[in-house]
Amino acid sequence: MKNKLVPIAVAVLFLAGVSFATPSTQIWNPSTDVQGVGGWHFGVDDYFTVEDRTSGGYSFPTDLGLTYGLLPGLEIGVDAFLPQAVPTSSLVLNAKYGIPEKDSLPAIAIGGFGFGLQTNVTDQNVLYGVVAKTFPIGRFSAGYFMGNEKLLLDPNGNKDNTGLILTWDKAISDKLWLCVDYAGGKSALGAAFAGFSYAFSANTSVIFGYGRYNNDSRPTITTQLDINI
Repeated sequence: MKNKLVPIAVAVLFLAGVSFATPSTQIWNPSTDVQGVGGWHFGVDDYFTVEDRTSGGYSFPTDLGLTYGLLPGLEIGVDAFLPQAVPTSSLVLNAKYGIPEKDSLPAIAIGGFGFGLQTNVTDQNVLYGVVAKTFPIGRFSAGYFMGNEKLLLDPNGNKDNTGLILTWDKAISDKLWLCVDYAGGKSALGAAFAGFSYAFSANTSVIFGYGRYNNDSRPTITTQLDINI
């Protein structure tokens, strides 16, 4: 959970040279959580399959992310996906503005991620909006995203640059948090994950997640270290 409860754990995905930067998230999806003013969040996210490479397994570059609370409700961030042959090509930016829940009103967040430095290589340029409301059984989030139609394609090479964002998450205790999230479409962003986070201290937690991408049947495991400074 980054900003965690969460925030963005999240992930970076390099498929066919595509990557995205992670704002404050759940396991996979952007959340309505925002880093507090003056607060820093450092994350290390990894995604890998159970199978080894000889069986078609893969692992994605490690996402080293840094998020900063710039103004009330506004966070900015940068992610580096390493290793890469050209380090500057691994850098991608993100930003988010959010309004927390108040009385009967839901939380609302708008933002963007995947603003890379290489045209039609790392610039997914994803914009999204999410609303969330907490109930006794957990918090439910729903939203929508759209991005660069030249990069976000389905397995057949057709444009697939939009999708739904759906998430359920709940803090079971001050140490344990559960989450299930889904992003629509069959581009590199379409996926479903479930998992939990365990907080080892007030500012350090680790997410363990399991899921599949909508365009790939092989199961994927993710581990995400989150540290608030």
